[in-house]
Amino acid sequence: MADSLKVRILEDVKDAMRARDKARLGTLRMVTAAIKQREVDQRTSPLDDASVVAVLEKMLKQRRESARQYDGAGRADLATAEREEIGVIERYMPRALDSSEIDAMIEAAVDDAGAATMKDMGRVMGLLKPRVQGRADMGTVSAAVRARLSG
Repeated sequence: MADSLKVRILEDVKDAMRARDKARLGTLRMVTAAIKQREVDQRTSPLDDASVVAVLEKMLKQRRESARQYDGAGRADLATAEREEIGVIERYMPRALDSSEIDAMIEAAVDDAGAATMKDMGRVMGLLKPRVQGRADMGTVSAAVRARLSG
């Protein structure tokens, strides 16, 4: 069995320490702290890969928003630091889905749910979320499902 995502991150922390890569090490330590916090909060140890991806996704969203705010405030130095952290975290995310793969998954979920109207959107999204989480922006997926069910 392949190493879990969490194990891979912990190994990369050790590698960053050996390489004396302070920026990468700092980001990876934040990631491991967030994972440990989620384990404590949910009383589950260790987290499975899907849960680790959810933690990473949340961290990416926070950093993108921070970078946007820093850009707006004219703090390019802080925005650059946030983008560097984004680059480190993105290395652990699963491969992104392209639009044709997303469309195919939406069609399959609509068929599986027997969805016909907007009233069925919750069921469709419930089926899609575990399949696309971390691999596509859920806002984009939601808009595509809405368009599919309303049109």
